[in-house]
Amino acid sequence: MFMGLLCPWLGLMSQNTIFSLSKSYSHSSSKWGHYTLDQALNFVAKNGTVIVCIVSQPYLPFLNNWLISVTREKRQDMVLVIAEDYVSLDKVNERWPGHAVIIPPVLDAENAHKFGSKGFFNFTARRPSHLLKILELGYNVMYNDVDMVWLADPLAKLEGNHDVYFTDDMTAIKPLNHSHDLPPPGKKGRPYICSCMIFLRPTDGAKLVLKKWLEELQLQPWSRAKKSNDQPAFNWALMKTAKEVDLYLLPQAAFPTGGLYFKNKTWVKETKGMHVIIHNNYIVGFEKKIKRFRDYGLWLVDDHAEESPLGRL
Repeated sequence: MFMGLLCPWLGLMSQNTIFSLSKSYSHSSSKWGHYTLDQALNFVAKNGTVIVCIVSQPYLPFLNNWLISVTREKRQDMVLVIAEDYVSLDKVNERWPGHAVIIPPVLDAENAHKFGSKGFFNFTARRPSHLLKILELGYNVMYNDVDMVWLADPLAKLEGNHDVYFTDDMTAIKPLNHSHDLPPPGKKGRPYICSCMIFLRPTDGAKLVLKKWLEELQLQPWSRAKKSNDQPAFNWALMKTAKEVDLYLLPQAAFPTGGLYFKNKTWVKETKGMHVIIHNNYIVGFEKKIKRFRDYGLWLVDDHAEESPLGRL
């Protein structure tokens, strides 16, 4: 009963998956195993706001790359890394004490990095649960995937006082003065909003979106046929709560999808100086992502690892 209350998405995963710890690491051998989310948020938050990412061990190089760009905007002190395995938890806190926390139960991280796999679905399906816990503790939260690079400070671009801010994942070019309303549904009956860059305030509206996101994940579990991730469920949640929640679509020129930024040189030139966060999506595989970042001068860890709070990993 306790686990059902703690993890409303528990039905998405098998007992074996949920409680499978890393083969090489466990709670008992981690120095930070008893460090709580409440303690971590109290340590890192500034003016009631925290910047959160979620990583497992294979993503540590991307975490470091992202952190360099965050540090350049002087926002690194607000970062909380939610580790999905004890190796990542201790690795980050060894180099940067207090900036990583683990939220039980712990998944088997071995298969969590392959896009489209059940492990990847289980990994991403924890996101709304983690974010909801942060809102319920009273904090504003900006969530980023770590295959992103900041070119400017995104917190400075959050206009107004809306419940939920998000970005469009479509590559179609919008006018610079485009609407900030939730876009209309696409061919699949829902919008195509990215679940990889979100800002939420601790309002009833934002909490409603996250609770609906969790409900939608239960309705659309992973299967070999669909091989889904958490993003469709996020879009259904936004669409179904849009009349009750103050939603805000961030400007495309500042927060472009990777399918636009990396594939439309003309648009990039026309919007030069407007870009805030670059997302390395619309491509699958660690090596391919790293190569594309390198090709565009965005794989910062090669020459600037000393700028990261973690140093060279």
